[in-house]
Amino acid sequence: MAGLLAACSSDVPPPYEQQNAQAAAVDEDRVVLRSGGLAAGAEAFYFSSGRNEVESALAKVLGEPEGRDAIAECGAGAMEFTNFPGGLTVNFQNDFLVGWSFNEANQQIATQGNISVGSPRQEVEGVDGYSPIPDSTLGDEFALGDSMGGFMGEDAVEGLYAGTNCFFR
Repeated sequence: MAGLLAACSSDVPPPYEQQNAQAAAVDEDRVVLRSGGLAAGAEAFYFSSGRNEVESALAKVLGEPEGRDAIAECGAGAMEFTNFPGGLTVNFQNDFLVGWSFNEANQQIATQGNISVGSPRQEVEGVDGYSPIPDSTLGDEFALGDSMGGFMGEDAVEGLYAGTNCFFR
């Protein structure tokens, strides 16, 4: 019986140790932009997350909001915005996260693939899922997969967005 138990041993750590190791790998000082939401430090938020939780987590990473605004007449309906230091704006409808946009070079903020404002055009064009949006009325616009997009300057990314935004096309 002892031989059978020895044969079943493993060097794989138990699940609680694996979770602790993964949690330790999270960078508490970064915001990760995702097509379906974002992560602020160790806290992740999908679109439809509550405004207070999202703003609180982002404030821990980026600092207190620089301002809040609202637009009553947006194509998607009334929308509220919270602007954070470093160029990140999060969009809310009825106090639920519905989208984000990002438009300043900031090493604390990037996509999961590490694309950010300032990423070179050649690097972004090589990303799996990159697709230019021809004839966009907003400029040199592109898609990254089905749910994230951005704007290209001459040689680099000038802005990124996902979810519901108030763009007038």
